[in-house]
Amino acid sequence: MAGDEDVTELGYADLETIQRMIPHRYPFLLIDAVKDIRRGESAVGVKNVTINEPHFQGHFPAKPVMPGVLIVEAMAQTSGVLVVDTLGMADQGLLVYFMTLDKGRFRKIVAPGDQLELHVKILRGRGKVWKFWGEAKVRGELVAEAEYSAMIITPDDARAKG
Repeated sequence: MAGDEDVTELGYADLETIQRMIPHRYPFLLIDAVKDIRRGESAVGVKNVTINEPHFQGHFPAKPVMPGVLIVEAMAQTSGVLVVDTLGMADQGLLVYFMTLDKGRFRKIVAPGDQLELHVKILRGRGKVWKFWGEAKVRGELVAEAEYSAMIITPDDARAKG
């Protein structure tokens, strides 16, 4: 498929499309779909939380809880899809690196069987540095939130920085 193709014409990215947009793969690809994509504005990631995920073996065996850092990572991956779609740069191998994390709050436990909805919006997007607000929800209830920024770079830029 051509890199300039309108991959989310309907505002939705399935797993195959997500893998064209961000470099993450199992076991660290933490989103199953992205819906309600509004280029340059917002998107909603979907994460189906299942007991067979590797982190549940140790966090915690008797009472599995999804680590908060992975919830924030899922927000960031959703934001990466939104940025790549906004820039029209699918299939370019863009990398998204965290720069800051502020105002992080974890409000409720996320457990196997839950479906996370990761509501992200662009607060500022210019050049390589983008800032976002993210809220994670389960059944409409807020479970986590954070403000974060990331740098978007090409694989060539990453290699040059060593």
